[in-house]
Amino acid sequence: MKNLLLRALLLSLVCAPALATLPGTDDLDAVLLRNVRNGFVDYDGIRADPAFGRYVTGLATATASDLGDPEVRLAFLINAYNALAIQGILDGYSPSSWFGRRTYFKGREYGFLEGTTTLDQLEHGLIVPEGEPRAHFAIVCASLSCPRLASQAYDAATLDAQLEAAARAFANDPTRNRYDVKYGVAFLSSIFDWHEADFVRAAGSIQKYLARYVSDPDVAALLARDGFEIRFVDYDWDQNGVYRGRPD
Repeated sequence: MKNLLLRALLLSLVCAPALATLPGTDDLDAVLLRNVRNGFVDYDGIRADPAFGRYVTGLATATASDLGDPEVRLAFLINAYNALAIQGILDGYSPSSWFGRRTYFKGREYGFLEGTTTLDQLEHGLIVPEGEPRAHFAIVCASLSCPRLASQAYDAATLDAQLEAAARAFANDPTRNRYDVKYGVAFLSSIFDWHEADFVRAAGSIQKYLARYVSDPDVAALLARDGFEIRFVDYDWDQNGVYRGRPD
């Protein structure tokens, strides 16, 4: 119910007169460029960077904007998720344990468009309903098995290319997905298990969806005919970076 209410709020903001613009991506872009290397996050560096605080504050204080354009809306939501997932770590939360995941995803509330949201509400109530499976490779919940956090913010003008790059990077990352052609077994990220319906809706099956992005032609050919036995890999919830600091 809360997810539905949050989505209704967002839709009402889309239709409302613009009272303030959404936070620009310049601050987030600069923070990610300075503090993310190949997906590895320097949380201490982000905490010390005033640009990050400005961006998160902007998420909370924005009142309305032109979110009618799907690319603008989705880029904004992906950036918001990634920034708030980082903020959760800086606040002392962590998804590394079962209890920690409950508080990190569902318990911690963040200021968002003059209301509040949790990471769970933001993902399942707003991002997933956008109907773009590639978003699963762009949102990052501070864990090693998540997609690698990009070193730049998502931008509406380049969103399609950025999502394509994210999908290809994830599909071909041997630390996330492995394809054993000899034995016909694909060891896939649990993301494909949790969100199977999204990939089936887009391509008919998980394997056919992956066939669009895998670089190895032999692997892609086998995926295209659903030729692998799928085994989902346990998720590694350890943190995707170092944080030595503590919340004030």
